Amino acid sequence: MEKCDAAARDIRRETLNHHVSARHLDLASLKSIREFAAKITEEKERVHILINNAAVMRCPHWTTEDGFEMQFGVNHLGHFLLTNLLLDTLKASAPSRIINLSSLAHVAGHMDFDDLNWEKRTYDTKAAYCQSKLAVVLFTKELSRRLQGTGVTVNALHPGVARTELGRHTGMHSSAFSSFTLGPIFWLLVKSPQLAAQPSTYLAVAEELEGVSGKYFDGFKEKPPAPEAEDEEVAQRLWAESARLVSLELSVRGQPLPE
Repeated sequence: MEKCDAAARDIRRETLNHHVSARHLDLASLKSIREFAAKITEEKERVHILINNAAVMRCPHWTTEDGFEMQFGVNHLGHFLLTNLLLDTLKASAPSRIINLSSLAHVAGHMDFDDLNWEKRTYDTKAAYCQSKLAVVLFTKELSRRLQGTGVTVNALHPGVARTELGRHTGMHSSAFSSFTLGPIFWLLVKSPQLAAQPSTYLAVAEELEGVSGKYFDGFKEKPPAPEAEDEEVAQRLWAESARLVSLELSVRGQPLPE
């Protein structure tokens, strides 16, 4: 929250816009997501833009507060629940837009419905990341289908590789050789956070994208995603399984959730 509050202060200072606030949200906690969504719907009459930007990349075999494999839990399930909890407000605010941050890595992903949480297989941190990012595109496709006629659009985006701490768990940061020899070359090739954020901003505000939904963008350009990402049957199956895992129906109805 210290970094989040500092960023909000910087934005307020640079833009002289005092309507910039920071809120706590832990995407590895369904309880935190429900609390955040309840606060937003209570405080805000309108939500015109939702950018699901957070991610975990190639971390050890950790689990979320609710027992989900961390990358699948944060990158997909957390955003899945958050978006659904805000849908009524987004619909009431139409035209509104949802942007889901995926990755080029989704092309190497595969949805293993027999073991989404990596409880049966030897954990593969790269494969788990790719699966989570494939799930983001599939979620986008199915959500777009469900939102037809509502005035709410949703698109998936690979923003490019950014100079952030996302790769803290990758090999680039695991040895002195990688850090000091390959590190400088890597930093020269990747985008600054400001540049990496521009495709998200473009999808959020570009007039020419009004009504465009269910698409995958690589930077500023629409591109076809991996074949599995366009499989409607897989997308619908993932939606049903995700809804079951996060108790979506109970969450949306506000009924007591099982402990």
